[in-house]
Amino acid sequence: MRSTAKTVLISGASVAGPALALWLHRYGFTPTVVERAPELRLGGYKVDVRGTAVEVCRRMGVLDEIRAHSTDMRGGSYVDDSGRTIGELPADVFGGRVEGDDEIMRGTLARILHDRTRDDVEYVFDDSVAALTEDADGVTVTFESGTVRRFDLVVGADGLHSTTRRLVFGDESRFTRHLGAHVSIFTAPNHLGLDRWETYHALPGKLVCVYSSAGETDAKNLFVFSSPEELPHGHRDIAAQKRLLAGTFAGDGWEIPRLLDHAADADDFYLDSISLVEMDRWSKGHVVLLGDAAHCSSPASGQGTGLALTGAYVLAAELARAGGDHTVAFARYEAHMRPGVERNQRMAEGFVKEMTVGSKWKIALRMLMVRTLPKTPWRNLVARRIRDEIQAAANAVPLPDHATPLPCHAAPAAGDAAPRPTVAV
Repeated sequence: MRSTAKTVLISGASVAGPALALWLHRYGFTPTVVERAPELRLGGYKVDVRGTAVEVCRRMGVLDEIRAHSTDMRGGSYVDDSGRTIGELPADVFGGRVEGDDEIMRGTLARILHDRTRDDVEYVFDDSVAALTEDADGVTVTFESGTVRRFDLVVGADGLHSTTRRLVFGDESRFTRHLGAHVSIFTAPNHLGLDRWETYHALPGKLVCVYSSAGETDAKNLFVFSSPEELPHGHRDIAAQKRLLAGTFAGDGWEIPRLLDHAADADDFYLDSISLVEMDRWSKGHVVLLGDAAHCSSPASGQGTGLALTGAYVLAAELARAGGDHTVAFARYEAHMRPGVERNQRMAEGFVKEMTVGSKWKIALRMLMVRTLPKTPWRNLVARRIRDEIQAAANAVPLPDHATPLPCHAAPAAGDAAPRPTVAV
């Protein structure tokens, strides 16, 4: 008998979860979003909205707001140990963006999506999924708080270390592949006085970046470092992570000692491995994974946010198209997303090596390129090559041609007006 799922639990309130909740509500489903954190998490680094994801955001009715909160980065520079500028490059070369692409702080995007959904969608903060019991008609969910509730479907949009994935598919070590590096980011005072600018300092196997985006009075400090092993402790052990970062960069020059002092006091400190999530399938029974929980492409790809937004769009459209029949919808969702996901993951493998150059002579060669590129006649050719590769990945997942889900229940932002959704069922 054909299932007609209506109630959907979404685990995770970052980007993928609220984006899916928005679409499901507009299609007549009843989504509930549960988030482990006690409130919306507003930290994180700047994220890209490119290619297909730009059109998804336009159809969501949030594109104008995203553009109003653009990072508006002007460019970046590399400096040596003394802080002397080695070379500068404009933002289009650094970011590989084309006209129409956008960049926004992850926390700001999360807030925008939450604001657009909170009046129509139930949010449960400071709780998480503890157990899932599935039967032929749905899933009984036991929460950490002890609450037990019933849902037709469950969606794990809970990131690289997905609890939903672990409960349904097994330990994450079966699905994550470490790419040999770790990344850390936290907010600190903008003592370098940066204005929409990124400043990089490269060391063998390490990269440090400080940047401040439009409208921000503080700065983000980003550390990337090579590490052949996964974290030697739990991913929620912040104190141990701060010790690891301090030990890894101990004795290094430039502004690094001062930045590490800020790390000790940062309340939004984040450190994790740069890893891929690779799975043979993203669904099992009434449970499906979305975004990084299903197919993390890591920060090295720069496409995780775009894939999360596009995946939410595709999954909701397929559920609507199938009339709530999850067995049909989940299979179509995965078949549509997987080729583009795999392309982005392969790109991440190459980019992570570029983030942590392993020797002094390779760093010197890169600095020579940074210093001379703006003066060379082939500058535009190099920039175009970078943009073409990134844009191909950003458009690797096309929008389904059988559905045009546009704003309906919620009023769209000015300039984003669009007709009611239409889906061929």
